[in-house]
Amino acid sequence: MTSTEDLLKQAADLASSNPKRAEELYKQILDSTASTSNGSAVNADKEQSLRDQESALIKLAELYRDQKDASGLAQVITLSRSFMSSTAKAKTAKLIRTLLNYFNSIPNSRQTQIDVLTDNIEWSKREKRIFLKHSLEIRLVSLQLEALQYKLALARIDALLTELKRLDDKMILTEVHLLESRVYRGIGNLSKSKAALTSARTAANSIYCPPHLQAALDLQSGYSYFYETFENMSSQDDPAALNALKYMLLCKVMLNMPEDVTSLLSIKLAVKYAQLREIESMRAIALAHQNRNLADFEKALRDYKHGILLLTCHCYTELSSDPTIRSHLAALYDTLLQQNLLRIVEPYSVVEIDYVAKQVGQGRQDVEAKLSQMILDKVFHGVLDQGRGCLIVFDELEADNTYGAAIGTLEQVSKVVDSLYAKTVKIA
Repeated sequence: MTSTEDLLKQAADLASSNPKRAEELYKQILDSTASTSNGSAVNADKEQSLRDQESALIKLAELYRDQKDASGLAQVITLSRSFMSSTAKAKTAKLIRTLLNYFNSIPNSRQTQIDVLTDNIEWSKREKRIFLKHSLEIRLVSLQLEALQYKLALARIDALLTELKRLDDKMILTEVHLLESRVYRGIGNLSKSKAALTSARTAANSIYCPPHLQAALDLQSGYSYFYETFENMSSQDDPAALNALKYMLLCKVMLNMPEDVTSLLSIKLAVKYAQLREIESMRAIALAHQNRNLADFEKALRDYKHGILLLTCHCYTELSSDPTIRSHLAALYDTLLQQNLLRIVEPYSVVEIDYVAKQVGQGRQDVEAKLSQMILDKVFHGVLDQGRGCLIVFDELEADNTYGAAIGTLEQVSKVVDSLYAKTVKIA
């Protein structure tokens, strides 16, 4: 057993009890192996040195991951460049992907990841490692999308697409078009989002599409694909399966079929997710919508205030990280409010705004603004009397066809006059 192997074993034993000492040992191994691999050692010694260097890099990265040290992990990725310059490109890509994946266990490390990726993309460009650069850029765009940096993401995507179309790499092209679709959906440009999704599907049709990428395409496509996505991801124990299930439930609610939510959660694949907080929140929303009860809807938002939605004048944050769920639940809230207001004002010809606000449990100003919008949208006929502080509701006027009939009669008379005039001209 070599001294380097002894040091690796010693550092591994100290990782939990004395992480500082383990860190020093791993750095010592990296320094010694780097000098050996860069020197004039024989091939066997050089290969062993590279293996020891790779082991030390991964173990040091795991140490920083366990300590939740994002900056330390970023330093390891920078240190790995000397190793990556001495090894095969395929092995390089696998190593850097492994090191970057360790960031997933470190909370609040997104900005550090973005900085590390930007730095390594520039390094890949200098070293002319094109495929590694593309892989890192795709990962960077994903992070920019999560950080809502849509402008930066689109700029990066445009540059990537130009390069990829020259290379004709369908696999990466599919991933980039899918990301482009998600970015455009995030900024609300649905037409471009659909066009990008169509391009992604076109590229995917000409290659073998891995199950995970196919599931991502299905998830972006709509309800008809959600079950296939959920089934695919659930069989692989992919955490993203939960998102597919939430979208299925959301579709049922938005299609006015909230009663189907319970039966959907009773299927075999969904049972293991049924007790999770995210699913419980969707079940509560569905029940409130089924009962057309705004109070129950707001109670559900309060009970699950770690992630349902972010509304104007209402701050709920449980599912607010997902723009799709946030926007649709906001629309659902608006619909329920409108239905409740209609239910309250319909029996009256004159009703006080304060009374209406009290019945729906909203502020007077919010209710007044919503009633005004409903009148302008001709949901009902009425007028707001702000002097008296009340709403005057009119009966819906029946259409009067007198004017139309009169115009029609005059048109026929005009035709008769023209005909008579033509006959008199012939006689004369």
